Amino acid sequence: MNTPTQTPHIGVGLRPTHYPFLEEKPKVRVQWFEAISENYMDSEGRPLDMLELIRADYPVALHGVSLSIVSAEGLRSDYLAKLRTLIDRINPFIVSDHLCWTGQHHANLHDLLPFPFTDDALRVIQENVDRAQTTLGRQILLENVSTYLSFPGTPYTEWEFLIQVAKTTGCKLLCDVNNLYVNSQNHHFDPLTFVDAIPTELIGQIHLGGYSDMGTYLFDTHSKPVYPQVWELFSHLIARVPDVPVLIEWDDDIPEFPRLEEEALKAATIWDSHHGPVDTKALSTSV
Repeated sequence: MNTPTQTPHIGVGLRPTHYPFLEEKPKVRVQWFEAISENYMDSEGRPLDMLELIRADYPVALHGVSLSIVSAEGLRSDYLAKLRTLIDRINPFIVSDHLCWTGQHHANLHDLLPFPFTDDALRVIQENVDRAQTTLGRQILLENVSTYLSFPGTPYTEWEFLIQVAKTTGCKLLCDVNNLYVNSQNHHFDPLTFVDAIPTELIGQIHLGGYSDMGTYLFDTHSKPVYPQVWELFSHLIARVPDVPVLIEWDDDIPEFPRLEEEALKAATIWDSHHGPVDTKALSTSV
C-alpha cells in the first residue's frame, strides 16, 4: 500500500450509504476517496474494514472536523494520538481539517465555529499547527469554512488571513470553492477577488459541494449538486492549479453512487478543458 506517485485528480467522499455498493469492488471512474477522520478513529468492525478495503485499491485522504485548530486551549492530546494511529494505519496522501474552532476540551459542539481574523488568532493557529504537524508527522491542510456572521474591524480579510496562516505555519490550504462562494454572498465580496488572491503554491486540495438558498443567506449543507456559479469559480481556479486533487462533497440527501460519480465527472470535464485528459491508467498502477 503506497502513496500515489502521480496526483489523483477527481475524488468523492466515502460515506456509509455507499458501503454496500463499494464493497462489491465495482469499476468506478473516480480516482480517490476522502474519509471523515472521526468516523474511523474510534471505530473497529465494518467502518474500518471498509476504509482499508478502499485504501487497498485507491488513494485515501483523511478529512477531520474536530481538530479545532483555532482553540485557545490548544489541541487535545488524546485526539492527536488517535489521529496519528489512523494515519499510520491508512497512510493517507492528504490529512486535512478546518480553519475554525469546535468548542472547548470538555464540550465539542460538533460545529465549525467562526473567529475574528486577528494577529492573536494567528498566533494561536501557528502554535497549534506546529504541534499538529509535529505530532502527526505530516503537513496538514486547512479548509476555509462557511460563516454566517462577521467580526467588524478585523485587520485581515478572510483570504489575507488564510495566506498568512499558510505562509507562517508551512501548512497548505484546502480551498472549498462552495464555502468561498457562500461567504461571498453572505458577506458581500467579489469571490473572484478571493480566488485570485491565493497564491497557487499554497493550495493543496479543492472541495466542491452544494449549498441551500435560505432566502436571506446561503447555507452550506452539502445536500445538493454543485451550483453553476460554483462551477464557474472552480473553472477559473483549476486553470491555475493543474496538479491539485479535487473532491465532490455530498453529505445530506446523498444520492446513489452513480449519481455522485456523475457529479464528480463534471469536475473532470472542466479539468480536462484546461489541462487535457487525466492518465487514469498511470494513476491506477501507482497505488
